[in-house]
This record gives sequence, C-alpha cells and structure tokens, in this order.
Amino acid sequence: MEYDFPLYRPPSEADSLILQITLGCSHNKCTFCSMYKTKKYRVRTPLEIEKHLSWAKEYYPFASRIFLADGNVLAMETEQLKSIVERLYKEFPALERVTAYAGPKDILGKSEKELQALREAGLTMLYMGVESGSGRVLENVKKGVTPAQMIEAGQKAKQAGFKLSCMIISGLGGRELWEEHAVESARVISAIDPEYFALLTLLVEEGTALYAQVKRGEFLLLRPDEVINETKLMLENIELSRCVFRSNHPSNYLSLKGILNQDKDQLLEVLTKAQQSQIRLRPEGWRLL
Repeated sequence: MEYDFPLYRPPSEADSLILQITLGCSHNKCTFCSMYKTKKYRVRTPLEIEKHLSWAKEYYPFASRIFLADGNVLAMETEQLKSIVERLYKEFPALERVTAYAGPKDILGKSEKELQALREAGLTMLYMGVESGSGRVLENVKKGVTPAQMIEAGQKAKQAGFKLSCMIISGLGGRELWEEHAVESARVISAIDPEYFALLTLLVEEGTALYAQVKRGEFLLLRPDEVINETKLMLENIELSRCVFRSNHPSNYLSLKGILNQDKDQLLEVLTKAQQSQIRLRPEGWRLL
C-alpha cells in the first residue's frame, strides 16, 4: 500500500490504523507548521480510496481504531465523509472508534445537522489544534481564526456529541507575549472544556516562516525555565470540569499528566519544584529523541 508521505497522527493514535483519505491541509498557512508544506490539499479519488480500503481490509481486518488522515478530513463534503465512516464499521468488525484532525474553520463550516450526522455515523473524536488563546498570537502565526471563533468551534463540536482533544503550544507567543499566551489560552480552553487537553512545546523547524523570523531576530524563543513559568501561569488560570491533561510529548521539557482541575494543585506543585531546580528538565538536545 502506498501512503503519500510525510504522514502524521496524534500521539494517542499510535496503535491505530491510519487511512489517508485526504492529502495535505486545507489551511496550510500556519507559520510554525512544516507538516504539509510539500503537499497540496485534495480529497483522494474514489478509486484511490477504494484501493486504500481494500489494502487495509487485507492486512488489518481486525483494526479496532482508525485515524483518518491527513490534516483536514473534516473539510470533505459531509455526505462523502459520512459514507466512508459508515462503511468502515461495516467492513471492520472489531472497529470501536474513528477519529480525525479537525481545523476550527472546518468545524465552523459544517452545520449542526452535518456534524451530528457525522457523529451518528461513527466519527467519535476530533483533534483540534487551538495553539493559543491569544488573538495576537493566532494572528501572528496565521491560524485563520479568532479566539472567539476557536471557542465557538470547540463548543459546536461538543454539542454535536464529539469527544474533543485540544492542543496548545507552549512558547508560541515568544518572550513578548508569553503572559498573554498563557492566560488567554487558559481562558479559551476553559470555555471549550474539552475531554482531552494536550500541551506541547514549540519546536522551530527549518523551512517554516517562524524559523525565518527567529533567524532575523523578530521572534525571541523562551528558555526552558521561561516555558515552565508560562505553563504554571496557564494552569493557575485554567478551569476544567474533568479533562485528561497531558504534557508528556517528547517536545516538552517537563513531563506532566493528570486530570484537570482535580489534579491542579499537584501539577502546580511539580512546576514550583521545577522552578526551584528541584526537578531536572529535559535537555534541549533530547527533545523529540
């Protein structure tokens, strides 16, 4: 089976069968992202999808989890995506869930009825990159939506019955906007109140617009200790019902996990110890190793 590389999926989908229904990202303008810069967004043809599903059924007939790639499957026409999801449950007898990335603009572009139809068909969870709750940061990184639209998209997905996993990128505001990034990200995530919340740390990749900004001195990166300060400020301001929180991605300087807000005090205690150098941070060269 031929995949169109590079191929990406969330860390929690490590054991999932990946079906590449679309190629690239329909937005593909974020200054920090290099994931799909070599691809032009398109939906695979019916023949390509048919061959893809035939291969998957032959080699992974008992897949229990399927992740739909690439970056913006939800940008597809609703009926086509709904038909594919329904077919997956018929042809994979052990299938328990189907998940996908979902850009906020794609969620907002669907009606409530369309989202509910996709959820009822068996698309169970969406991964939405919030990145930041700051309007200035979102504008700087060309995310294409405002904080208010981000909240609207998250709440709309939840109201349609989806489980929602949201991501924030530590350090994305740089030294100029780190406090605003922390406080406003906490506000937006609290307003969405997702089932899952992941906190990654910025990695600047060569070839991105952000990389060029860093090289020109226009964007000042946070030091590891400053990332810890930002993380602590974010968690101090966050209010969630019962959210699985993870900050244990290889990009992070410090591994954190818990339930928010249930474990908030314990997490803040760990961050305080890190500020006092009682806990060693992951060395820069070890990130993503």
